[in-house]
Amino acid sequence: MATRSVVLEVREIALAIELIELGARLQLLEAETSLSRDRLIRLYKEVKGESPPKGMLPYSTDWFMTWQPNIHSSLFYSTYQFMSREARCEPIHAMVKSYRLYLEHTRLLDEEPALSLTRAWTLVRYFASGLLQMTACTRCGGQFVAHAHDPRRGFVCGLCVPPSRAGRTRRASGAAQAAPAVQPAPAAQAAT
Repeated sequence: MATRSVVLEVREIALAIELIELGARLQLLEAETSLSRDRLIRLYKEVKGESPPKGMLPYSTDWFMTWQPNIHSSLFYSTYQFMSREARCEPIHAMVKSYRLYLEHTRLLDEEPALSLTRAWTLVRYFASGLLQMTACTRCGGQFVAHAHDPRRGFVCGLCVPPSRAGRTRRASGAAQAAPAVQPAPAAQAAT
């Protein structure tokens, strides 16, 4: 009977705690660590103070193609590629570091993150299985998430051609209503 390394087990527990703090679902924890399901559930309850959420993981690549999720996914995946290639991180560590940078970026822009850790993990898996690819925008040259085998020629990203309702969220409309109305200057004063 082989004995399990205590150091390896401590590293896996530390990774699981970090993933749980970032919002990982149980399926992600099971796939990325060798800890038992019961142990992960106990760890989740200890870290979060509640049972892990139940339900299926996101499974459609189409979610990543909609306007805002595509921009957020493209930002995250570009960072992930850099961490994997240039920083030579292991895939799970590259994902965690990239996701932390993504969260920091959205906080700096005072934006709500569109991408959860579980969706980011799913995105990485879709790329690994060949379901998605990065495609360059013909206008700005940026790299964006696209379906694999879609034509790359003539691709225009959602930043260069946003949809007609882009940016019209409840939060944006609430901020517009809270802003004081600008009073137009009288015609006589404007002429002088």
